[in-house]
Amino acid sequence: MTAKPSPEKLLALGMSFWNAKTLLSAVELGVFDALADSPADLATLTAKLGLHERSARDFFDALVAMKVLDRDANGRYANSPETEFFLVRTRPSYVGGLFEMANARLYSSWGNLTEALRTGRRQSENQEASDLFAALYADPKRLRGFLAAMSGVSAGAAQAIADKFPWRDYKTFVDVGAAQGMVPVTIAREHTHLTGVGFDLPQVGPIFEDFVAANELADRVRFHPGDFFKDELPKTDVIIMGHILHDWDLGQKRMLLRKAHDALSEGGALIVYEAMIDNDRRENAFGLLMSLNMLIETDGGFDFTGSDCEGWMKDAGFSSTRVEPLNGPNSMAVAFK
Repeated sequence: MTAKPSPEKLLALGMSFWNAKTLLSAVELGVFDALADSPADLATLTAKLGLHERSARDFFDALVAMKVLDRDANGRYANSPETEFFLVRTRPSYVGGLFEMANARLYSSWGNLTEALRTGRRQSENQEASDLFAALYADPKRLRGFLAAMSGVSAGAAQAIADKFPWRDYKTFVDVGAAQGMVPVTIAREHTHLTGVGFDLPQVGPIFEDFVAANELADRVRFHPGDFFKDELPKTDVIIMGHILHDWDLGQKRMLLRKAHDALSEGGALIVYEAMIDNDRRENAFGLLMSLNMLIETDGGFDFTGSDCEGWMKDAGFSSTRVEPLNGPNSMAVAFK
């Protein structure tokens, strides 16, 4: 007898925004920061965070049930190992900038996904502005938050690239769209023979330099201001483009790949890393959802498969390509000149 289908998976998917918003609010309120030094009971934690007593217990216990907080036999709450490491703002391993951006910007914008699917138009703030990134970069506070979020997105992939790519064969690299500097800092820290450059718009410079200095790498990692649509890329052995190509339409993607080819030394390499969609477009749900996020956020951006990227790289003049998994949903396409 064939088992009847269960609605449980559909119900979990359809209501998963409950989990997401609970975690995002916990980051916004500073729950994990409040528990960084020591556990706290319900009354202490409620008062510390300035919450109303009506729902505080349900909120904290929901976080326990979601496995992002622990609660001991005496009713004291504590961070889980993961949230202690990744979601305490004072930790160098903090990746919550991504969640801060999701809470402040993406959560409300995604409420308009149906409209975006019907119209093909982005739904983020400043919808009528001709350039989303210009508006974002014009506000120093929002820019700093966005760049910190990009560090959260890139941290795991940066370490995987530092570990997997044959850096011993090269001396210099440029990270295009470097944001706060997570990728060049991670690579330079792991490979002391390398010197690196972060290429981004001028407004990013002070934030990048502060981050590099805090990691004591200013002697080997420097900032190069520029606009990759208007300026040539700096000459180098290796170019990295992480979560850059998916922001732009196909013509712009192809143009950036040609610029990378032109800037590389003979025998040089281009690394493109994204949450690449699997070639059959059946498995990497995160990559496909990221592409929908590009619909929400940009005028023409979309994510792509490894095979798509390799084809564009060869069209740009690269002689050989390969795709390797990194961490989680991320993969890198590597092309050689």
